[in-house]
Parts: sequence; structure tokens; C-alpha cells
Amino acid sequence: MKIRRMTIDDLPLGLRLTRQAGWNQTESDWQRFMNMEPDGCFVAELDGSSAGTTTTCIFDGVAWIAMVLVDKSVRGRGIGTGLLKHALDYLQERNIRTVRLDATPAGRPIYEKLGFVPEYELGRYEGVVRTPPPASSVSNATAQVVSDIIEFDHRITGTHRAKMLTRLFQEFPEFVRCVRRGSKMQGYVAARPGANAIQIGPCIATASDGPSLLSDSFRRCVGKRVFIDVPLDNVGAVRMAEAAQLTVQRCFTRMCLGERISDNVQAIWASSGPEKG
Repeated sequence: MKIRRMTIDDLPLGLRLTRQAGWNQTESDWQRFMNMEPDGCFVAELDGSSAGTTTTCIFDGVAWIAMVLVDKSVRGRGIGTGLLKHALDYLQERNIRTVRLDATPAGRPIYEKLGFVPEYELGRYEGVVRTPPPASSVSNATAQVVSDIIEFDHRITGTHRAKMLTRLFQEFPEFVRCVRRGSKMQGYVAARPGANAIQIGPCIATASDGPSLLSDSFRRCVGKRVFIDVPLDNVGAVRMAEAAQLTVQRCFTRMCLGERISDNVQAIWASSGPEKG
């Protein structure tokens, strides 16, 4: 097996493996992965053919591993584990103190063997939003408040995710909404169109304003299929997803290798895939 850096020519591979797995990522998502970490996205080749992928994304001393995909015709031959070890070597060379990922039940034992420990559980809720929640006092985020969103997000998540949040705003400004009281940021929500559904998240907010932001997102998606990844410890977010008539598609375990991050799970109303936290 050979592992090499992913290039733009590998977009068809990424899309094919994504569709094969039934995941929600689009071509623009793959482009974003490579733009955010050009040297940290990888392809595994087996017998001269591309057979698997993984991506990394570094936010200062914290990194995420995502998109570990292996062609179903060659699964069980160590390709996924090889990609993971290669990604970890890449991050170790860059002195990353914390590596995080979201694991499926099938993947969790593999990650545990590599030293990852569980942090908390998330549920992916999905469905068509049918009941419009009440309108709320949420406004469009403007370019002028993006820096406030970045600072607020950093304070809550313990990770400086400016390069990711800036790109989401640049790509989907109409999907980024926020709540401010005077000059103080209280929370924000983002979303993006996916291959299978609109992905709501990330949504980071205070206890009092998280419900308003999720209600606003649901109201804007009435009649459309949505995915939303909710920390199961955030009971308020779980209740809102269920009230919107969404059901659990699958669960994930957020896992960590290295120094633990002091993120506030009660303020995380929606994640948005492991690369976005």
C-alpha cells in the first residue's frame, strides 16, 4: 500500500467513496478540506489503484481527522488503519497536542487501539422539517460580525477555528445567522447544502439563545430534508430535534488523542461533521 497527498485530481475519487458510503459531502466540501489543509489530505493506493482517503484539519494545536473512507471492494485489508496512522504521523510532525474525531460504533475499537479515548456521544437526527417553529429574534450574520463569531466560538469550544468559520461564511453567507445583545455575541448557527440533506451546524450558543437559533434554522428548512448532529448531553437540543419530528439516523462517539479540550457541550447545539467540530 502506498499513501500520497490528495490533489484536486482526486475529487472524483472522494465523491465516489462518499456516495458509496451514503455520506452527505459534496464536491465543494472536498475542495474546502484540501484548501484548509493542502498537505494534510491523503489517498491510499493499493496495487496501483486509489482505494481510500482521509483528511486532517489543523486549528493551531488542535487537529481533526475526518473522511476515512475505503472502497468497499478492498475493506478489511488494513487500508483505513494505514491512513489513520499516516495522518497521525503527519500531525505529530507538526507538534499537534490534541487530535479529535467522531467515531462510528464499528470504527471506535480501531481508534481505541491507537490511543483515542471517548469524550461524549452525538446523535445524527434526520428528517423533513414539517412543523414551523415560532419565529425568533435571529438576524443574518454580516461580514462585520464574523470576527465576533470567531471569538465567541473560540471561547466556547477551546479551539481557534477561524479558517473554517471564515470559509463557511464566504461560501454560504445566507446560512449563517446569529444572536447579539447590544455589542455582545450570544450565539450563531451555520448550515450548508449537502448531497442528501441540508446539514445544520455548527450551532454554538448560550443556554437562552440556542433554542432561538435552532428554531430559526428549522423554520428556514421547513419542507426540506435536514441532518443535524446533536451532543446527546445537550438535552435541550435533543428535545428540539425531536419536536421538529427528526429521528436518529446513527450515533457517533467524539474521541480524543492527547490533551483534552475543555469545550462546553451544553453550548454546542449542533456539530457539523468532525472537521467542523
